[in-house]
Amino acid sequence: MKEIIWLGRGGQGAFTAAKLLGAAFALESDKYALAFPSFGPERRGAPVRAFTKLDTKPVTDRSQTEKADHIVILDETLYSSELYDMLKPHGTIIINSRTPYEGAYSFDGEGIAKEFRLPTVNTVMLGLLTGLYRTVSLDNAVQAIKEYMPEKIQDKNIGALKKAAEEVL
Repeated sequence: MKEIIWLGRGGQGAFTAAKLLGAAFALESDKYALAFPSFGPERRGAPVRAFTKLDTKPVTDRSQTEKADHIVILDETLYSSELYDMLKPHGTIIINSRTPYEGAYSFDGEGIAKEFRLPTVNTVMLGLLTGLYRTVSLDNAVQAIKEYMPEKIQDKNIGALKKAAEEVL
């Protein structure tokens, strides 16, 4: 099973990114996904964790991920060196940051989000994950956006997703 932890703040779309990844993965036959959030006080700006579990058999484990294949950080203030303890062997951290972090992939997701006039980097970071690891196909990620996001914001998010994926290919 592949497990991804998304770290963000309330209102940044970490759970939306987790759901989109799961939906994109499940578009292929014999693939299953589960996405769910974990957060404290429900308020904008509070730290949020979201989880995506991907497998070739139904995912029944609804517990929080303790060891992840990837940790995707939407807000660099949530970075901590302790996150490396939450990775499986060969696991990776992808962080939305202009600052390089040793052992992590840093990427200026804000720049792409601004280019597409998006208030959040969630689909940018999904594009990075897609481009770096081919966890899902780009076509399936686009289809998930079309199925789960309001029509009025689909084009901007699809553009940001594709640009981020292309930048790391």
